Amino acid sequence: MLAISSDGKTGYTANVGPGTVSVLDMQKGKVLKIIPVSKTTQRISISRDDKWVFTADQTKPQLAVIDTKKNEVVKWIEMPGTGYGTATTPDGRWLVVALNTINKVALVDLQKMQVAQTLDVPKSPQEILVRPDGRFAYVSCDASKEVAVIDLKKITVEKMIAAGRGADGLAWAASK
Repeated sequence: MLAISSDGKTGYTANVGPGTVSVLDMQKGKVLKIIPVSKTTQRISISRDDKWVFTADQTKPQLAVIDTKKNEVVKWIEMPGTGYGTATTPDGRWLVVALNTINKVALVDLQKMQVAQTLDVPKSPQEILVRPDGRFAYVSCDASKEVAVIDLKKITVEKMIAAGRGADGLAWAASK
């Protein structure tokens, strides 16, 4: 639960139990600020332009939007269910949000800062990973032991990938 700015200088952590976000100076290894969010928060992501950090309130169906210049919550995005993992698309158009309590994924229009569309996915969506070319988003669905593949051009669930027990965190691995 760490998001790092594109220059690698600033990190943001979602502190689940205290419901805060810590702003970190990655070079000096120190905490710059602790931002109150809610009683409990979960997961974290940063926009491609480094302007916004997103974390999910676990007590209400809303996402906190943190302005990285002010390092404070400046907006709340209402959600149709409790959010969890999030990821932005490379073009900065969408924030893809796992809604684990209602088994859906929301697409948030980042220009309007509101939900534009939702898609049904298998039980307990957890984490979101958007392919570097922005064509597909992958959603780990823990209870179903699958990863949902979302076509971000068609805005459809294209297929399911069997992942086994404990399908949660996702990451890209590159080879040379």
